[in-house]
Amino acid sequence: MIKNAIRESIAVKSQILDNEALLISIAEVIKEMIETFRADGKVLFCGNGGSAADAQHLAAELSGRFYIDREPLFAEALHVNSSFVTAVANDYDYEAVYARMVKAMGRKGDILVAISTSGNSTNIINAVKTAKEQGMKIVAMTGESGGKLKDMADILLNVPSADTPRIQESHILLGHIICEGVEKGMFQK
Repeated sequence: MIKNAIRESIAVKSQILDNEALLISIAEVIKEMIETFRADGKVLFCGNGGSAADAQHLAAELSGRFYIDREPLFAEALHVNSSFVTAVANDYDYEAVYARMVKAMGRKGDILVAISTSGNSTNIINAVKTAKEQGMKIVAMTGESGGKLKDMADILLNVPSADTPRIQESHILLGHIICEGVEKGMFQK
């Protein structure tokens, strides 16, 4: 079981390495984030469950540091205020939580990174709709099919797998590549 899980993870990452269109999309995300940060914009992340943990992880890499000791970048995971999340879920419903925070924080030119292995999470879709209304750019990190987010994203990073753990492992790989690219593009001379 252990070796099989490792082999499956390697196989998905090998497929990413061989997918020229996906590699171009990753480079495009790096470029868009650099432009957004240089314009004093921000990058917001949202996801559920493990994808929420990934959202928080990647936001921390950008707002804290990755490899380089540098100025912080405005990146935030939308679920980190538990009082907000529980109040909105109680007063409205859970499907409105991220959309409401996007409406409060998002501005034209900012980026929303919507992370959903299925691409079909209603609260993520609602956040994307609101972000589009705000004039934000949408990066969707999904599994192979892209789900409903496929047609809503400006840039789709759809990992070539339908297996949730393999998708999430690859989302962190892609996220780390993006963080490294943003740092190098902004702070290395």
